[in-house]
Amino acid sequence: MTDTTHSGELATDESRRSSMTKRGGGLAGARGRTTIADGVVEKIAGLAARDVDGVHAMGSGLSRTFGAVRDRVPGTGGSKSNVTRGVKAEVGEVQTALDLEIVVVYGVSIADVAGDVRENVIAAVERMTGLEVVEVNIAVSDVKLPEDEEEEPEPRLQ
Repeated sequence: MTDTTHSGELATDESRRSSMTKRGGGLAGARGRTTIADGVVEKIAGLAARDVDGVHAMGSGLSRTFGAVRDRVPGTGGSKSNVTRGVKAEVGEVQTALDLEIVVVYGVSIADVAGDVRENVIAAVERMTGLEVVEVNIAVSDVKLPEDEEEEPEPRLQ
């Protein structure tokens, strides 16, 4: 009889130990919360949009001009601001919506470029963040003409 009691206690101790050392065993969402900042989604979308052939730049002419000036000022972030130029994101707990402003290369089909940008941005944002992209609005603000010279910054030293 003492053996039965002892083995019963042993089994109870083992189940307690295994429940204390058991890892996993629950939904990941029950163990914490992940939030993603708007700027993170904006950077992902900006890089994904720039990867599409036919996209010359992001943002309106005015924002690109201010950005070029800001990039020349030491200590203002430099090229980091380029990534999110022309991108605005609204991020919720499980969904996000994006507005993009692009400049396309002359001669390409704007509809095709916009479709490719939309697909690339949705795929990148959903893959990297797990958020559902509910909409990607694209505004084409300019066309890069072949004879337009690249904006070269003037050298600071003569």
